[in-house]
Amino acid sequence: MASGFDGSRSSAIDTQEETSGQLAHPHMGSVVTHAQSASRERQVAASDDRRFPLIVHCHLRWDFVWQRPQQLFTRLAAHHPVLFIEDPLPCDGPPALEVSEPFANVVRLVPRLPQDAPADADGQWTLLLPIIQQALRSHPLLGGRFTDAVQWFYSPMSAPVLLGQFGTRGTVYDCMDELANFRFAPTDIAERERFLLSRADVVFTGGYQLYEAKSRLHSKVHFHGCGVDVGHYGRARLASTEVPAAVAHLPGPVFGYIGVIDERLDYGLIEALATQFPEGSVVMAGPLAKVERAELPDRPNIHWLGQQDYMALPALVKGFDVCLMPFALNQATRFINPTKTLEYMAAGKPVVSTAIADVVRNFTPVVAVGDTAADFLDAAAQAAHAPDPVVLRQGIARAMDASWDATVAAMRGELLDAVRPVRITASAGAA
Repeated sequence: MASGFDGSRSSAIDTQEETSGQLAHPHMGSVVTHAQSASRERQVAASDDRRFPLIVHCHLRWDFVWQRPQQLFTRLAAHHPVLFIEDPLPCDGPPALEVSEPFANVVRLVPRLPQDAPADADGQWTLLLPIIQQALRSHPLLGGRFTDAVQWFYSPMSAPVLLGQFGTRGTVYDCMDELANFRFAPTDIAERERFLLSRADVVFTGGYQLYEAKSRLHSKVHFHGCGVDVGHYGRARLASTEVPAAVAHLPGPVFGYIGVIDERLDYGLIEALATQFPEGSVVMAGPLAKVERAELPDRPNIHWLGQQDYMALPALVKGFDVCLMPFALNQATRFINPTKTLEYMAAGKPVVSTAIADVVRNFTPVVAVGDTAADFLDAAAQAAHAPDPVVLRQGIARAMDASWDATVAAMRGELLDAVRPVRITASAGAA
């Protein structure tokens, strides 16, 4: 999934980090230098076999929509140094790396490739591999921090070249979407996924439908669906939270969506909702991906707000009368388990969705599901005019029982169970 990149927030490979050599650690009372931090991390790692580094390979940008990878690794970073390697972006000069530390103990690496670089994934990563290996040895944010790491893949595209190249002790495949079903997916992505599955020590899935599919291909698969930061989204229920002007002055009822605007949405349904409620407003807040603005419905009461900062989302959702999940029922949505479901619930809002399989299985009857377009519009009208306070309280309770903290604790336990025995066996064999 493509996204824009703000080069001003990263450094070239030989440039210092954003925080001028200092890093505030959430569990320390003082500010320490990166060199001190890295030294302490190495000392702890040497004495605790459970605090190995994680090298993450992700097709999503760290500064794109705040979702599963960011929620997981900002928490896992309390126990493991995290290197977050994104897909390459173009540049005008020679191959290079942009390195920054956007979160305590999380290092972001954005590879840059010239226009004449190989077009295929293997060629690109083969070109970048020695540069990454050199950075792991010598860059101020990387040197010595990511030896003997576990590799954690979201996309299988780089796996044939990068898997096992960094002295890694184990491999994780975290399948949050069926990427082969997405628009513009590489033709060989399914083959690369089979390669990754054959070598992964443990597989996580973000949806139950994905769990059922991948369990047929791997013996150690765990389903970990939506989590939610209840404290964050619960701000939508506070009287002190101020709704932003972009929504506060819109005529109601306000039907709202937060998330990526892409091929998974049913744009005909969104337009039908705006037509059904000409006196109301439909708010679509999120970045465009693989769709153009000209393709979207253009009605005076549909408001496309663009990408929003994660910290601003609770105030935005507070201004919604009804929260929407207007997904098309197509190959791209067959396996999704939308993170926003619990976020809407934590905000204390009525939620209306199309009949996404994981939503029907996991979240009815708290979420009103429309099997047809007419059912969806009826459910939206009912939610706008007479929201059920009992259902809203049930939604808040569901959200409170599904924290990201609990999800990460469970995933980390399964990770340790999968990779530590592998490491011990490998060490014994080498001896």
